[in-house]
Amino acid sequence: MAGHIHLAMDGPVARVTLDHGGKFNAMSRSMWKTLQTIFLELQTNAAVRCVVVQGAAGHFCAGGDISEYPSFRFDEAQLQQFHEQEVWGALQAMLDCDIPILAQIEGNCMGAGVEIASCCDLRIAKDSSRFGAPIARLGFPMAPKEAALVSKAVGEMTARAMLLAAEVFDAAHMQNCGFLTHCIAGEAWQAHCEAMVKRVIHLGPQSARLNKQTLRSLPLSPYSYANSAEHREGIDAFLQKRNPLF
Repeated sequence: MAGHIHLAMDGPVARVTLDHGGKFNAMSRSMWKTLQTIFLELQTNAAVRCVVVQGAAGHFCAGGDISEYPSFRFDEAQLQQFHEQEVWGALQAMLDCDIPILAQIEGNCMGAGVEIASCCDLRIAKDSSRFGAPIARLGFPMAPKEAALVSKAVGEMTARAMLLAAEVFDAAHMQNCGFLTHCIAGEAWQAHCEAMVKRVIHLGPQSARLNKQTLRSLPLSPYSYANSAEHREGIDAFLQKRNPLF
């Protein structure tokens, strides 16, 4: 079994589930390719207001599917293709997505899991979650683009501890270093995630997409939304003391 990634639409919410039974949702090569395809398609779907990335069966993602590694990692050209096209292709598609992305994290979030979570805008973890990238135990480094992505998201010192000392951190540490939006105890975690999704989908979708473009520092006309219906509705609703209809 090479694992699967499921896409389910729930009104304006797209739920992307990493699912690799028996391997804590470790990412196979086919899963990376599917992840890229899903996010390229979601980017063009104007009806989607929030994407939730989650794992199946109590875990987010435990890293890469190591059982596949002997088939390609010992050849430089194949290894480069894997990291530069398959893995980074999927991560770049997530980074380029203008829709708010929420990582709903529980259980193991290791290696590839940390990379995928690093591409999300909001990260809510159950307090029992574990985070790390202990690939030094396998005798290879994190690919350069992936290391830069993780270091920016988790902070340089935490990234160094993950990569150089194979340290594994709890959710409280990851919140303290700024990686997590919220760290929630026990069963309240699921309800908190759903409440955050509801907050996001009831805000202006155009402003969310423009904010993501601005945060990526893309060249754009910063005031082109001036005469948009969403801009007018937001201000009119505030002045009329009613909820906006986005």
